[in-house]
Amino acid sequence: MKNPIGVFDSGIGGLTVLREITRLLPGENTIYLGDTARVPYGSKSKETIERYSFEVASFLMRHDIKFLVAACNTASALAVPKLTLKLGIPVLGVIEPGAKAAVSATRNKRIGVIGTEGTIRSGAYASAIKMIDPSVETFVRACPLFVPLVEEGWNEDDVTMLVAERYLNGLKAAEVDTLVLGCTHYPLLKDIISKVMGASVRLIDSAEATAVEVKRILSEKALLNSGANTSHSFFVTDSPERFLAVGRRFYGEGLERAELANIEGL
Repeated sequence: MKNPIGVFDSGIGGLTVLREITRLLPGENTIYLGDTARVPYGSKSKETIERYSFEVASFLMRHDIKFLVAACNTASALAVPKLTLKLGIPVLGVIEPGAKAAVSATRNKRIGVIGTEGTIRSGAYASAIKMIDPSVETFVRACPLFVPLVEEGWNEDDVTMLVAERYLNGLKAAEVDTLVLGCTHYPLLKDIISKVMGASVRLIDSAEATAVEVKRILSEKALLNSGANTSHSFFVTDSPERFLAVGRRFYGEGLERAELANIEGL
């Protein structure tokens, strides 16, 4: 089925999810929307995040998508349940795939989760993990400064290392053996996070886990496309120039053009 996979995020970080989807499913067409005019979602109320998510989803539905991926942890936590009920196509967030991967990876049943304030406040990862294995203990930490550090390109900076140590030392003391990177920006900080946590701690990249789940669902529903001539469209709600400049760090050189989206509510 040639209809595209729709992917959205509050901004740029969801490109890490899209990158993994296109790597795993090279025959699929995709359309990405970054809601850059209203980023970040992480500090906003549940009602606001639901409204933004439905406005974004409506735009993508007009492009006849066959599958919707909420490549935003905050939207996954707070809006995916209602999107699933109302859209009439498969909808997937990044939380459930990440939770499944973490439970599979842990050996001592002590899992850490880091994310934005909104994601951590929602308790969505802890709930998803408990649903899969009630015996697992979860330890959470909001890391709000990670996003601006990544967008500044300070992935290997000494300042970022100091911030990571401040955020993560409590999780290290809790002896977690698995750490969920519960924000789509955080995979770009894998090296620093691993240095702080130690090589024995398994880092769970929700982007990778989500791509695997997208492939499984598409296959199960006979929606896979294996075409050679694929298209990948990118839309934003503000400042395409900045999106392109910063977004290439997340997606790679395949990100060449972005258009302004006409979103109801903006």
